[in-house]
Amino acid sequence: MPPRSEGPEQVPISGDDDVVRVRQLVRAYAQQTKLSLVDQTKLVTAASELARNTLIYGGGGFARVEEVNDGRRAGVRASFHDEGPGIPDLTLALADGWSSGSGLGLGLSGARRLVDQFDLDTEVGRGTVVTVTKWKR
Repeated sequence: MPPRSEGPEQVPISGDDDVVRVRQLVRAYAQQTKLSLVDQTKLVTAASELARNTLIYGGGGFARVEEVNDGRRAGVRASFHDEGPGIPDLTLALADGWSSGSGLGLGLSGARRLVDQFDLDTEVGRGTVVTVTKWKR
């Protein structure tokens, strides 16, 4: 993958190849930000699950990846956007151990455990945006 540009980068998610591209982009940002190998792996794993969810449940959409800095530390933020049906039962979707069975088996709760910050905005009929951040230790 070529060196990443400054500022947020957006990748459409409309097929399996795009899920791979999202993984590669997130890994490139994590490496550039000098996250530890363990934290890189956690972030890439969460991003893969969320990109696949965007494709399968949201009918496609896009991911946005960027380096962030809160004044004390650097990190990587990835957000996953779709205009799909939304999540009707957020409590169930975020329950530990619950997965639809078609992803990596992590479910949203697993992805949430792998990152430092997790934000989910969904509305039935409007779609879903999931944003995750991993901070350099």
